[in-house]
Amino acid sequence: MRKPLHSFCSYLLLCLLALSPIAGQAADAPGKQQQSQDGAAAAPVKVNATAELTKLQKQLDSIKQQVSGSNNDNKLSGLNDAALELAADADALVTALIPDRAQLQSQLEVLGPAPAPDQNAMAETSQVTRQRATLNVQKGKLDDQIKQAQAIKDNAANLSAQIVALRRNALRTQLALNSGSILGGRFWSPLVDKQAEDARRFETFGQQISQAWEGAWQPDWRYGSIICLLLAIAVGTYGRHLLERGLAWVGINLLPEGRLRRSFLASATALASILTIGIAANLVAYTFTRHTELIDSVLAFVDNMVKLAVFSALISGLGRAFLSNQRPSWRLATIADPVARGMKSFPPLLAGLIFIFGIIEQTNNAVGTSVPTTIMGNGLASLLVAITAAMIPIRSNRIRNKLAAEGEALPIRSPVDALIHLAISITAFAILISLLIGYIALARFLTYELVWVAIVLSCIYFLIHLVVDACESVFSPSNFTGQRIKRSLNLDDRHLAQAAALLSAIGKTMLLLFAVVALLNGTFGTTTPLVLLQNAIEIYGGKGLEKLNIVPAHVLNALILAGVGIYVLRSARRWLDKDFLPKTMMEPGLRSSLVTLFSNVGYVLIILLALTTLGIRWNNLAWIVSALSVGIGFGLQEIVKNFISGLILLTERPVKVGDLISISGIEGDIRRINVRATEIQLGDRSTVIVPNSQLISQNVRNATMGNAQGVATIALTFPLDIDPEQVRTLLLDVYRENEAILDSPAPSVTFSQLSSTGIVLSVTGFVSSPRVVGNAKSDLLFEILKHLRAAGIALSAPQKMILENAPAPVPDNPTA
Repeated sequence: MRKPLHSFCSYLLLCLLALSPIAGQAADAPGKQQQSQDGAAAAPVKVNATAELTKLQKQLDSIKQQVSGSNNDNKLSGLNDAALELAADADALVTALIPDRAQLQSQLEVLGPAPAPDQNAMAETSQVTRQRATLNVQKGKLDDQIKQAQAIKDNAANLSAQIVALRRNALRTQLALNSGSILGGRFWSPLVDKQAEDARRFETFGQQISQAWEGAWQPDWRYGSIICLLLAIAVGTYGRHLLERGLAWVGINLLPEGRLRRSFLASATALASILTIGIAANLVAYTFTRHTELIDSVLAFVDNMVKLAVFSALISGLGRAFLSNQRPSWRLATIADPVARGMKSFPPLLAGLIFIFGIIEQTNNAVGTSVPTTIMGNGLASLLVAITAAMIPIRSNRIRNKLAAEGEALPIRSPVDALIHLAISITAFAILISLLIGYIALARFLTYELVWVAIVLSCIYFLIHLVVDACESVFSPSNFTGQRIKRSLNLDDRHLAQAAALLSAIGKTMLLLFAVVALLNGTFGTTTPLVLLQNAIEIYGGKGLEKLNIVPAHVLNALILAGVGIYVLRSARRWLDKDFLPKTMMEPGLRSSLVTLFSNVGYVLIILLALTTLGIRWNNLAWIVSALSVGIGFGLQEIVKNFISGLILLTERPVKVGDLISISGIEGDIRRINVRATEIQLGDRSTVIVPNSQLISQNVRNATMGNAQGVATIALTFPLDIDPEQVRTLLLDVYRENEAILDSPAPSVTFSQLSSTGIVLSVTGFVSSPRVVGNAKSDLLFEILKHLRAAGIALSAPQKMILENAPAPVPDNPTA
């Protein structure tokens, strides 16, 4: 009975969602149908360029007047938006006038040019002449209007740039000022000495909200408002549980078993909170904004409330997804169950604080309250959020220490988790110190930056898990999709693993880039967070080093870019070396060369990007180039030569990692090709450092290049009285029986020398690699001696030369 009931409830909910706008518009405003019919039947109205230009010019003058007399950041922000919108309207007007001008031009081309004065006046009729003149006048008027609209567009764009500069200067001044400590009476003065102007503005704004409320309950709009509110209550109360059940059913029944199911279910928890709260907030907003009797400030306030509700729902949803107290098996982070249960109240508490004080801040902005009232609201929000954030690591450590004292096993906290806890604690402490010493604006900035950074990192954490698990699941040979891809494209498991690794790396890279952009540009607090004193602010945004065009703000950006770039480069190098390249058919030497070349090119690009971000003008670096030229000519010549030689070795690859080479009497295996030198490991495991330039300029013997085979040649000397054919057959049998000797090319015996000392026979056989020649020759010699002794064949003994003194000659006549 539960499935039909759920289906009926879902159908009823969809019907109500579809009928609520109809009930609010068709039943409450019966005259709209006739109006729409009249509007459909009406012919399109041509743009009145003169009236539009007059309207745009008035808007531009009005924005200029308001900018000149405004010092409120929120008002300047609204004026900036108005200037940008005005520029867009002017551009749209130019776009609308261009076809009319083209039409006039085509008509003039049909009429042709006017006849010359010396030609016959009867060459054309007076009617054609008048028509040409009329068209020329209209074309000139259109040209003037297009130029005027373009000028308005340019002026609006320049005005927007000026507003941005004014906001930046005002913001720097605000950061440099001390607003008073939260422990002082100046901070709490709005509660003691109430501002009459603030009370009047709050009363006016309250009347506007009341009018919107009363308008929603007028007889023509009452039933639609009831339906919308009931739907909002139903979606906000029961929608999340139903949506979580539905997404859980999808994950369990439609997704394959594995990590993808867990990451999907964890992400579904956050998604359910965002969708249901967002739908409920939009329904509530639609209840009070359906009628047209609302002013712009109320509409903007309601729109900001919807965004704030979605933002708070995102905080709560991410917290619930991280902890996963209801379903611990969905938890991605390594958090112990007692710790997760102890942290259960913090996500909704933090989301509630952000929502409440966000409403207060938006109300202050809409009303335009005085500076003390605004500062007090910002200070209270920062105080409570900082205390809540500081309690998170304290509560977590307390629970872990308690469990450790009781002897329970806890997951080992990773260095990243410890770093996050430390960053939260330090930021919360900095916020409290800023509030105590009176820098409320800085405390507010740090508060919202803390929340924003936590949200961005949490979203990236879940999305990276989801992308990586999805890629591995889609290309897994054990899943249906992987098997289908494997059969369709005739791939093997290795190619599927490569595709999964490559796509997951691309996805992680894109997500990390989005995270960097969001962290750098997605702040909704102040935009210059690092300066407290006015003098430091002037240096921070000043001219900097004029010769090199270096501004301290650019230095910070360059350092951030260099740090992020080095981290990404090392991560990419580790991924290539450990994950992607081992799954290819490349040999280890080629993989090492590619990783080294990728690393060197990456570091060069990072340095160039950092220098560009630093604002260095290359035309002002002539003295640096000159100094480098002199240095290269003397001390740096060898370093540069070895560096270029290293790049040649990595690109041409005459030698690579793993090759057996001989150079200058040194023979060994190449273990690493660095930027300056190459490491060669000898047979005794010692290492010789050879400069890269020697491998380019000297003769190098590469014994393993091109899949070279080893040659095992043994020369033996036999006596003259042996049978050469018998010995030849014996030697060939020994070579053929040895497993290391290849069958092709076949072993051979060569009669290399015949002398008085004996017969020299050389036997040759090929082995698979030069590295096994020594062991193969040793085994062959053992077998040859064994077979020679069994056959009774002896090797030729070395001949000895004996020198004896001849006896003295005896005389024929001894008596002579």
